[in-house]
Order: sequence, then C-alpha cells, then structure tokens
Amino acid sequence: MKNDPITITDIAKALNFSTSTVSRALRNSYQISEETKRIVQQYAKDHNYHPNLVAQSLKSNKSKSIGVMLSSIPNNFYAEVINGIESIAYKKGYHIIITQSHESEEREARNVEHLTWRSVDGLLISLSSETTDTSNLEKISEYGTPIVFFDRVSDCINTHRVRADNENGAYQLTKHLIEKGSRRIAEITSPRELSITAERHAGFARALAENDIEVEEQYIKYCAHGGMHIDEIEEAINELLALPNPPDAIFTASDRITIGSFAILHKKNIVIPDIIALGGFSNFSSPELFNPSLTTILQPAFEMGKAAAELLIQLIESKRPVTDFEDRVLPTELVIRNSSVKNKL
Repeated sequence: MKNDPITITDIAKALNFSTSTVSRALRNSYQISEETKRIVQQYAKDHNYHPNLVAQSLKSNKSKSIGVMLSSIPNNFYAEVINGIESIAYKKGYHIIITQSHESEEREARNVEHLTWRSVDGLLISLSSETTDTSNLEKISEYGTPIVFFDRVSDCINTHRVRADNENGAYQLTKHLIEKGSRRIAEITSPRELSITAERHAGFARALAENDIEVEEQYIKYCAHGGMHIDEIEEAINELLALPNPPDAIFTASDRITIGSFAILHKKNIVIPDIIALGGFSNFSSPELFNPSLTTILQPAFEMGKAAAELLIQLIESKRPVTDFEDRVLPTELVIRNSSVKNKL
C-alpha cells in the first residue's frame, strides 16, 4: 500500500516547529538559523518530502514552468541550447516544456498556443523558417506572458534577444577560404526571412567585398526548410555544379546544411577540399571524425541557452515592468580543419 506523501504540517509536528518555520527553512530563508534549516531539510530528505507544486502555483499564480519553441530537437545545435536552458531552469526551480515547429509556421503557432493553455510562466522562442506572421506572439506578449527570442530572433516585440555573432563568424570563414586560394565561393543558406540568414550573408558578402570579389546571385542558394530535407541541399549543390564556372568552395550557413553538403559531395565523389573546399556553421559533436575533418564555425549554443533562460526568468520574477532589454550577441569560434585547406600541388 502506497504511503500518503509527507506535508509541511507533518514535518512541523515531528520536529515541534511551526509550519511557517518549516516552510521558510525549506525555502532556505535568511530568517531561519542554519542549524534549524539543516534539521528541517535533512528530515524532509529522509522522508522523501516533495513540495505541492499545484498548491504553490495556485497561491502564487505561477506554474514554475517555461515553454521552449524551437525547430528541431535532433539538431545538434538545439540539443546544446536545451542543455543550457535546463542548467538554469533546474537551479531556479523551473520545469521546461519543449515543442518543435519542424520549420512550420502553422505548427509553431499551434504549439505556442498550446503552451499558453498550459499556463507557462514565459516562452523561449527560436522562430521557424516559414514564420512571417508574428501577430500571435505580439498578442501573447500584450497579455503579459514574457517572451525571449534566441538564435532566430525577431523585433516584432520589445524584449530580450540572445544570438550568436553570425556576421563575424561568416566573415571569418569566408575570409579563411579566400586566403586558402578560393575565389568562386558559393553560399548555401536558410530562407531569406530568417534573421540568421541575413546576418550570415552580411558577413559572407563583407569578406568578398574586402577582397574585390563580386557577390554573384548564381552562387547563393536558399534552402526553404533550412536543410531539414536533404533533397533541398542536393538540389542546391546540383545547381551549383551545373554552372559554367562551378564553385571552388562552399560556405554552408547552418548545422544541417553543413553536414548534408558534406555527405552529398562525398556521394558525388567530389574530393574535399581539392575540388571544392567546404566549411560552415556546425555544432556537430565530433567534426574531426569526418574525412577530411570538417572546418566549422562553432556557436556558443550552451551559453545561448543559459543566457536566454536567465533573462526570461528575470522577466518572470521581476516585481516591476521591465522596459530595458538586451540584444545579447555571443562570440563564435572558427575552427580550421582539413576540409577547407586545399593540398598544394
């Protein structure tokens, strides 16, 4: 027979303390002596005490939960982001509810609506590749639910944004490809509408301009679903290879596009980097295991998740309306490996 869960009242009776003393001791209040806190917390641990979250949420009008909206959990980058979010949420006593858009604007809107029905205290959002209408997010914000954007951000509402230094990362890689002898550099990237697409293209174009290389539209390919479907990456590569002057290097502007491009070039028996050099954004866990090892722009995914969670919880717990918001830009790191360094003849 299952025992009934122990309550604060039970602990108070057992230790001959008041319920308010036990409650404050369990919350680690400064008003309670260290010895009393030690006794209460040890008793609670020994008797498997768990707080009644339902009662707490009714009392405080808070659910102690955070909704996370992202494109795809299997994506290596987002897996690291989630770990960063959880590291902060756990310390602060929040649970996270993760949903995926699968790059669909309709699914994103439906999932966000479902999260608000679950009465989450706030939302962390990385927009889908299809999203052009953000009116639902604007309404949710107006109704008082805090929102923080990360990675794929928007200025549709006045709030915190946390993103990587996409422009500088793309600039550094493109500059590196030029320094290693490439002049016909293609870019395979995400949909035009995404913030990361514009930022990464700006860095790519800046590096070309500084080296007197014209940005040619025939070398720019957009993947409508951000590389989620391998066919769209293969179509982009086929179009590039069919050009009268095919590229001698490819800059890939997302994790999935980078790994997908590498696989397709291998399938086509195109020698990397001697025929086409390759490098791009990727948080794949072991790029050195590729053959050749993969040059990548590493994003601070874990730190991005931590920062976004910290800023959201600050909004949730603020006693006053917040009017000053951050656009926090985190540095990227170019890691040069063999896929971008052509062998000397």
